[in-house]
Amino acid sequence: MDLNYTAEDLAFRDTVRAFLDANLPGDLQHKVRMHLRLQKDDYVRWHRIVAKQGWAAPAWPVEHGGPGWNATRRHIWEEECARAGTPPILPFGVNMVAPVIMAFANEAQKAYYLPRILSCEDWWCQGYSEPGAGSDLASLKTTAERVGEHYIVNGQKTWTTLGQHADMIFCLVRTDGSVRKQEGISFLLIDMKTPGITVRPIIMLDEDHEVNEVFFDNVKVPVENLVGKENKGWTYAKYLLGHERTGIAAVGRSKRELLFLKKVATEHLKHGKPLLQDPLFAAKVANLEIELMALETTVLRVITQDAHAPGPEASMLKVRGSEIQQWLTELMVEALGPNALPFDTAYLDGSAEHALSGDDAAAPLAGYYFNFRKTSIYGGSNEIQKNIITQMILGL
Repeated sequence: MDLNYTAEDLAFRDTVRAFLDANLPGDLQHKVRMHLRLQKDDYVRWHRIVAKQGWAAPAWPVEHGGPGWNATRRHIWEEECARAGTPPILPFGVNMVAPVIMAFANEAQKAYYLPRILSCEDWWCQGYSEPGAGSDLASLKTTAERVGEHYIVNGQKTWTTLGQHADMIFCLVRTDGSVRKQEGISFLLIDMKTPGITVRPIIMLDEDHEVNEVFFDNVKVPVENLVGKENKGWTYAKYLLGHERTGIAAVGRSKRELLFLKKVATEHLKHGKPLLQDPLFAAKVANLEIELMALETTVLRVITQDAHAPGPEASMLKVRGSEIQQWLTELMVEALGPNALPFDTAYLDGSAEHALSGDDAAAPLAGYYFNFRKTSIYGGSNEIQKNIITQMILGL
């Protein structure tokens, strides 16, 4: 594999950089670079700026409104967005449910949902995990019983990220309880405004409302909202998770955070010298950077396989990518020591211009560290991913 960019790739990178320099609002860039909390309006505003340019869905083909970029251009776009400090284009619509709709939905569903995802008219959330059905997702118990032209949905989903803002939720539901658990699952698209849906917040350790419980009490969902065939949802679920796990690697973001770590370790002193000059700490940073370079090469190998959706190799990206993200936050806290302890919600939420501690860079890092404990769990825990690698790649 040739890792050198062509002249055309370099020209494309210059075009992307010019677009980001001209269009990324400074307040959004500041929030991202300083690890401050993003609000719904922040995500939507950036999505619509990028959508106006036609770049909101980098992996989409031209026929569905995407730019039709190859894997290299998608990688350049994601890397440059991370370098610039853009808010993420939330994956639930663009990168998760949209590929399922393109691959398995009927033409009417494609024509209705895809443009609304592209424009951010619909905000999507994911209805997969349940109490007792997290990494063992096939054990889910939320049921959908067909009655005439509707499914009646009952059950509960949990860890529903940003579900408090969502217009739509894509759900795995059990439509047949008499067969092997993987064979009785269907994939439903559900309007969050439907009577019988209750969203209850889960407040995290950093006091942020990021995830939710979602309850379904006799929720009527039109049969036309079924994607693909009834009881074939496990196939669609695995297809979606391949795309999710590839994205979880987040190489571009980790490269930006590595620069932040180096900056912090340069500005903070140990025995009168920058911490980054300490041999032991410098070795930790160097080791992390080498692992990140190796991950980037592996990501490029996987995403250039355009002929098929990500397979079990996506589990490798998920495991190593999440470990590196956690490693970065650990070294940030280690670099700052006690300075990372103050927790200032007013500064994090944007209602105060500066942190009470006097160190704006340090103030968010304890919460950032604790929040990133989740990366080795969501998208299928790393323990489960290692089982997938063992069975499907190593053949053990």
